[in-house]
Amino acid sequence: MIYRFIRELVRLATHIFYRHIEVVGLENIPKDDALIFFGNHPNSLLDPALITAFGERKIHFMAKEALFSKPLLNTLLKQMGAVPIKRRQDQNGGQLNNENTFEALYQVLEKGGAMGIFPEGISHNNAQLSELKTGAARIALAMKERGTQVRFIPCGLTYLTRDRFRSSVLIQFGSAFSLEELSLQEDSPRAITEQMDLHLRALTINAENWDDLSLLDTVRRLYQPAKISIEERVELARRFNTHYPQIKAKPEIRELAQQVKEYQDELYFLGLHDKEISGSLKASLFGLKLFKHLSIMFIWLPLALIGSPIHFPIAFLLGKGSRVMAPRKDVVATTKFVAGFLLLNALYLALGLWAWSLGYGWRSLLVPILFALTGFGCLKLAERGRSVWRTLWIWTHCLAAKTTIKELRDKRRQLKSQVLQAVNQNLPEGLERMFYQNSKSSSSHSESQEA
Repeated sequence: MIYRFIRELVRLATHIFYRHIEVVGLENIPKDDALIFFGNHPNSLLDPALITAFGERKIHFMAKEALFSKPLLNTLLKQMGAVPIKRRQDQNGGQLNNENTFEALYQVLEKGGAMGIFPEGISHNNAQLSELKTGAARIALAMKERGTQVRFIPCGLTYLTRDRFRSSVLIQFGSAFSLEELSLQEDSPRAITEQMDLHLRALTINAENWDDLSLLDTVRRLYQPAKISIEERVELARRFNTHYPQIKAKPEIRELAQQVKEYQDELYFLGLHDKEISGSLKASLFGLKLFKHLSIMFIWLPLALIGSPIHFPIAFLLGKGSRVMAPRKDVVATTKFVAGFLLLNALYLALGLWAWSLGYGWRSLLVPILFALTGFGCLKLAERGRSVWRTLWIWTHCLAAKTTIKELRDKRRQLKSQVLQAVNQNLPEGLERMFYQNSKSSSSHSESQEA
């Protein structure tokens, strides 16, 4: 019961932290089998939090032993089913012995439970998967020797903007598979891990470097039709990043890549985004957008006025301080999430206790709920305020630089046609199209506008 309560609390917190969470493949998760969830690890503690919140099984993750030395965190981790593990870098040259850790995991699996692991070993900020370690494969082989069959579940985590508050994330659970279903010539840890790598790459975006990732993100925007799902966006990006290295040396591809980079540079110079150039720039539409955003701001304004003296300073502190407090780029979002979660909940609890001390009795229980609602009002007001600012910014550019904007839209239209033509000419044999488009039809259709 405690685990379910904490899981629902984490799910609620992640839904507040992320504007949109899309979960795909829940039907692939067996209800009763012994399972090993394995995923990519781009975002520190948020990765296990999301898999735990949406994995629909009680998942036992390993956590470094040092975390269990803190009483509050020790209690929380144990209630969540975490198992302490010693890391070589934390032992100061001492002997590494994790027999108790693995025995605890074996017992979980023998009872038909589920464990989670990140075979890359450590969270990172690379543009592609790191080499997978063989720990998960060794656990599966050990369970086979003990007479228990386990199944693997690949978990792909894709953050559209990794360290940004109110961004979007895609969680994909792939098809379950066992050692027997891999049909390997030998059950070696490395051979099993290589198959795990293939399953994980099918659910993640992997590029040779960040420049290629940025370039192909713009290419993906130019190619895709309007209003596709996050899953479709990620799959399209994965395909571009998988096949681009095979054709990037072609002269026509190099020339097209250079033109796309120049288009990116022009957008950056003007402070605009591709989705804004592709959408309608009619004055009447801008007026409707402004009216919509201002109307919603007006609805949330009363709650936001009450909560702003508390929540806006905290938001500013978390936004600026997280980059200072975070030791690496891949833990910026985790720092924001954990610090915000603990700080706000402690604040709400303190306000409730203060109301109780003033003699409000049972009504003091409503104080934390009220202030949580004011915090949500502040969040909605801030989001709509940013939308108002962005709408005015684009409108100003459209009025002040009509010629430049028109040239950019013409350039985008031409680039879109070239991208579609390049895809038609270089589509890998046997790869099924996601969207049926061609360069001729694209010129007759209106520019796509992203959701």
